[in-house]
Amino acid sequence: MTPPPDDCLTRNEWICGVYLSTRRHILLDAVVQHLQLTFLSVLIGLAVAMPLAVLARRRGRAAGPVLAVTTVLYTIPSLAMYSLLLPLYGLSAALVVAGLALYSLTVLVRNILAGLRAVPEETRQAARGLGYGPVRLLLAVELPLALPAAMAGLRIATVSAVSLATVGAIVGYGGLGNLIYAGMNSYFKAQVLTASVLCVLIAVAADLLLLGVQRLLTPWTRAARA
Repeated sequence: MTPPPDDCLTRNEWICGVYLSTRRHILLDAVVQHLQLTFLSVLIGLAVAMPLAVLARRRGRAAGPVLAVTTVLYTIPSLAMYSLLLPLYGLSAALVVAGLALYSLTVLVRNILAGLRAVPEETRQAARGLGYGPVRLLLAVELPLALPAAMAGLRIATVSAVSLATVGAIVGYGGLGNLIYAGMNSYFKAQVLTASVLCVLIAVAADLLLLGVQRLLTPWTRAARA
């Protein structure tokens, strides 16, 4: 009778190279799903937050309600949020994306609005004196000057989405969260640790990538610091 293999999987160790080599396809699929959930939710959140922030900036009375609603959304627990969205999306990846997009609004709207409010009024007046209309003023003057604050909010929203995406495991669409949840239920140490470390690496890589993009798009901030 052949004795059972004596490796780190059999011993259920936390750090296990055999797990990485034998489960790489499962890990890759989970990483891809995690990235898709994060990217789509932040993209949708940004598309919704931008006009809301512009509305709040142009119409002062709208700022209070917009900020209040987006703040309340962030206070809703993840399980309750998914339950509220369940009749609309069912048990699908869209349910997780919608929830993450709503959570991102708090940070994105506040930071974009803060960036727009920080644009000096004399700069706006100078642009109007050169014949800039509202749309051109927004696209060519206000948004570029608001980029540092907006990008800071985008970085926070992205890292938060990477973290919160794991909660999607409760509906079967959590990317690496699926592996963490299954590993914790079966006390599969290598799976829990590997998936958790990958989540951290994705968050750090996304933050560094967006930081690099921010520096490329806002070279005047480096010159001002210098």
